[in-house]
Amino acid sequence: CVLCGRTDDCPEKYGEKRTYVEYNLTVHYYCLLMSSGIWQRGEEDEGVDGFLITDIRKEVNRAAKLTCNICKKKGASIGCVAPKCKRSYHFPCGIQKECIFQFMEDFRSYCWEHKPVQKFPDRESRGTSQCTICLDLVEQLPVYTVLKSPCCKNAWFHRECLQYQALSAGIFFFRCTVCNNKDKFQKEMLRMGIHIPEKDASWELEENAYQDLLQCYLHCDIKRCLCKKGRDYNEPDSKWEIKRCQCCGSRGTHLACSSMKSWEQNWECMECRSIFAKSGSYSKQKKRSLATSEKTDGTTCLLEEPSPKCPRQSPGSQRNFLLQSPKIMCQNNLPPCSHLELPASNRVTMSLSPLTSNRNWSLRKKHLRKQRREVSNILKELKLQVNTKTTRLNINAENIWNSALKGFRQRNFSPTNTIEIKFTNCKDRSKADTSAASKHRFFQLLMLHLQNSSLFEGSSAKNLSLDFQAVKENLYFEAGKMIAVSLVHGGPSPGFFSKTLFNCLVYGPENVKPALEDVADVDVAQTIKMIKYANSLSSLQSTLSSLQLSSLQSTIHNCYEFLAAAGCLRPVTALCDKNMLVNDILIHHVIKRIISPLESFRQGLKTLGVLEKMQMHPDAFSSILCHKPERLSAETVCDLFTIHSSSDVNKVEGADFWMGYLQDVESGESVVTLEDILLFVTGSFSIPPIGFVPEPTIKFLHIRYPIGNRLLNCLELPITKTYEQFKNKMEFTIRNTLRAERQ
Repeated sequence: CVLCGRTDDCPEKYGEKRTYVEYNLTVHYYCLLMSSGIWQRGEEDEGVDGFLITDIRKEVNRAAKLTCNICKKKGASIGCVAPKCKRSYHFPCGIQKECIFQFMEDFRSYCWEHKPVQKFPDRESRGTSQCTICLDLVEQLPVYTVLKSPCCKNAWFHRECLQYQALSAGIFFFRCTVCNNKDKFQKEMLRMGIHIPEKDASWELEENAYQDLLQCYLHCDIKRCLCKKGRDYNEPDSKWEIKRCQCCGSRGTHLACSSMKSWEQNWECMECRSIFAKSGSYSKQKKRSLATSEKTDGTTCLLEEPSPKCPRQSPGSQRNFLLQSPKIMCQNNLPPCSHLELPASNRVTMSLSPLTSNRNWSLRKKHLRKQRREVSNILKELKLQVNTKTTRLNINAENIWNSALKGFRQRNFSPTNTIEIKFTNCKDRSKADTSAASKHRFFQLLMLHLQNSSLFEGSSAKNLSLDFQAVKENLYFEAGKMIAVSLVHGGPSPGFFSKTLFNCLVYGPENVKPALEDVADVDVAQTIKMIKYANSLSSLQSTLSSLQLSSLQSTIHNCYEFLAAAGCLRPVTALCDKNMLVNDILIHHVIKRIISPLESFRQGLKTLGVLEKMQMHPDAFSSILCHKPERLSAETVCDLFTIHSSSDVNKVEGADFWMGYLQDVESGESVVTLEDILLFVTGSFSIPPIGFVPEPTIKFLHIRYPIGNRLLNCLELPITKTYEQFKNKMEFTIRNTLRAERQ
């Protein structure tokens, strides 16, 4: 190098060493930049990056007269900029002596005595920490080889590590490795002599560096792929288009296989979802995709999951469906004799538009079935997080809340584990306490307790109440967690949420306007009514007498204490001001007052990703959280079961007996109910939102009496010659079995 006289070729320390044969010139780039007597007078393509060759030769001649204060040799082109400091040195010598070279503005240089240093508070503890670049230990000392981040209190780096990082990342990507701060971090590092080149990051300049990323992952990883053309089939702009996991991008699903209705919906694979569930931070994403209300035009959705049971024709009248034979899956692989609609996963009552009339009742039923299937498919997808590892909960049915709370709070409990229930107060302990029936019963008792607990208030449609002891004990979080676990693990839905509570959970409390019906406290409701209806205006609207106005003021005065506590005191100068006042009181009492319980409850519902799915599919989840399941009908129970039969059985006659019996039960011509039949087979008197696993089946066998196999959800029916024999055996077995269980 013509400036420092060294042959070293070390770009990290001295910059790129360039040789220009035509000018007989070799120079280190940093030596040229930091030289005190030269400036870029040319364009960037002239000379050496704008340094003209004639100027470089002049600088070499000037430096030849100066002696380096470090190596004592001639050619010291760099001088300290501190006032009255006469030290000069070569760039490599300055590096060796720990001088500071600032690669910015005027490219100033400071000798070892006048160099800038980082200031540390005297009270700050000294010790060792880990360099977040090389991960080796670094001493927390104000020395040249160590630098501290200006934006993070405990971020320390080796100077050499920072310099390598800056050269690799460039000015666009060089930032604090801890907090990602760029401006403040770069400013401090430039002051302390770190060179940050004005170039793109090295990984961006590498040719075809991201070639692998251009190959999109196109494979459906859902456990039950519905596409007949295979998991690798991808047809854009259809229900068979493959959507990748928004978190890792290394898993995919057909839109139809995950019941997604549009490409814009978010989807995460089970691996990512389980990680978030275990860490308790499932809703890491701030983006919320709120599904818009679905059209109720009765048309089949393009992305709806194909039914495992083909839809049959409209049943017409209530009795007509008995004339059709069900789908019969023969053991000799005969083709289906006829078809039935997809069994309903649960039956719910949805609040549709008031304009819905009796004329479109069938349309409403069709909409309900679609919402029911959507919720079932969503919950089944969430259930894929549940692994085979079991957690046993010892439950006392007489003290359901405390025993459930103890179980959910035990150290080895995880929502992703399979839950087994053992009722400790059961007289006959020889029975299988860990069956699905016990789990159904546990969740039913738990939801019933929550509905009547002090955590909620209201008659049928409930909001959260304000229970300070429950807030202190974090019971609202546990309640939300229990509801989420119940939905995913096959339990019932609460069904008692008010529309206001549901909207607060889905859309946020700041976007919800409560109504007077949401106030459960009789005194508070009466206060609001006094204000709302304090309008003793006469029929003559042209006059607003002072007497009438004072009547309103008197009402306000009587409510002074409550308004002051609510923070809703405002001057009422006109009768119309009462509307704003009523609105403020409602928001305070129904929402602001319980904002802490609401947030805890929301955090609990995030378990297993339930809250996020509620936000993505509000209409579907509203149908199960805000409404009780619809009463069972013969058609619902008929559709729920798939009939299996061997080839030597009269399939049509057996199915006719079964469907005729359901019709008699529904019309009250039997001593048992449809709920009794469901309880006899599955251990549950209602259809859970997720449906039954395995799906309920019926077998006609040469047996004397019916058998309800709750482990397999299988109803084994006897083959009889007459319908009366079939009905008598059904009623005798079901009635006595359930009576014995109750005793």
